[in-house]
Amino acid sequence: MLCTLCFGFKIEKKKAAKKPVILVFSLTKGYHHASIADGIIALKKLGLENRFDVDTTTNVNLFTPENLKKYKVLVFLSPTGSNVFNDEQKAAFKQYINNGGGFVGIHAASDCNYEWEWYGKMVGGFFESHPKVQDAKLNIIEPKNKIVKGLPQTWLHKDEWYNFKSFNPTVKVLLKVDETSYQGGTMKNDHPISWYHEFDGGKVFYTALGHTKECYTDPLFLQHLLAGMKWAMK
Repeated sequence: MLCTLCFGFKIEKKKAAKKPVILVFSLTKGYHHASIADGIIALKKLGLENRFDVDTTTNVNLFTPENLKKYKVLVFLSPTGSNVFNDEQKAAFKQYINNGGGFVGIHAASDCNYEWEWYGKMVGGFFESHPKVQDAKLNIIEPKNKIVKGLPQTWLHKDEWYNFKSFNPTVKVLLKVDETSYQGGTMKNDHPISWYHEFDGGKVFYTALGHTKECYTDPLFLQHLLAGMKWAMK
């Protein structure tokens, strides 16, 4: 038997591919959603099952150019309030997107940074109001899109249905909520609830679903969320 070392060859173990890392940000300066804790548990479980690592924070000081480079996607899990970031942190966030970073907004990601026009256009719109939590029908607008693959064409879901202002009409809408199926819609039954777009160099996915604790054990919601995250990661 020939020894490969005799010929000067070195046998090295193949290094395992490095897993992507996402950063989940959930600082609340306004209303605090009790479901944030459930969302973090669900996102960590999705990471374990789908080979990505999950860091979580409420610390705005992590928004520096050097630190954000580590992350494949920034997930805003229901952060709230205006003036969340200072000018340097906003610049770092914008640079991250400009350099091709991914962003995923969940529920109240549209209920923060109201003073920042760029953020509003990126996330797709700002929260304006909502009725009580109730069941409503969701209709799929892009049925061939992988982000909604496997969802029922008419999806009955219980959530807090956001009405939006300053809506960015250039986003690509995935789901709309049927305002005739619940009480409190104010968007003349043209009511986007989840969308995606490529914006300013980055990839952005947003879903207004995710208010309740129950969302984070709902297989359909988690399927939808994971598919949006995977799209933003690519």
